[in-house]
Amino acid sequence: MVTLSEENYLKAIYHLAKQDKASVSTNAIATKMLTKASSATDMIKKLAEKGLVDYQKYQGVHLTEKGRFAAVSVIRKHRLWEVFLVKKLNFSWDEVHEVAEQLEHIKSEKLTQQLDAFLDYPTEDPHGDPIPDCEGNLPSIQKILLAQIERAESCICVGVKDSTSQFLQYLDKHNIALGTKIEVLSKESFDESMSINVNKHQLTISKEVAHNLFVKIN
Repeated sequence: MVTLSEENYLKAIYHLAKQDKASVSTNAIATKMLTKASSATDMIKKLAEKGLVDYQKYQGVHLTEKGRFAAVSVIRKHRLWEVFLVKKLNFSWDEVHEVAEQLEHIKSEKLTQQLDAFLDYPTEDPHGDPIPDCEGNLPSIQKILLAQIERAESCICVGVKDSTSQFLQYLDKHNIALGTKIEVLSKESFDESMSINVNKHQLTISKEVAHNLFVKIN
């Protein structure tokens, strides 16, 4: 059986591998897990013994198929619980992450399947991230970063890259949520800030904000 700590490491390796498109270094894993490199190495060796990762010293870490499925299963539960908390218990999207971090480790596959059915098989979590199906497949979501838009354009918010409470609260303050229509009015070449129109209200957003909002062009 995979322990809670092992699941957290597998999830971290999965997300790091998506960013780097290559093997993941021990130091990167240690940084992600807020621990020492020696502690991360010890855990990686345990995961390798269980057939969850391939690991060679100085060459980084890869998830095996078994490890990838275990990681994606945790992510699936996490995102389903986030949907449940928002839709059924009226949590806001900036409140759900830490609670889902606890619920994602529940082992009952029957509970996960029933939760999925109860929520009518959602494909996205409250932050716009895809929810893997029971076989570990992720639905494809067409999206680009708002920062990639170079001219006046109309688009719809479909996700966030930064799901911290601070950023989500910033979006709430400016009435930006999933499904919100955003009209790009102009983009400054100097600092890449953008002038946008949201619900008939014009505002200027920074480069950092634009790099953390996913949109779909109408």
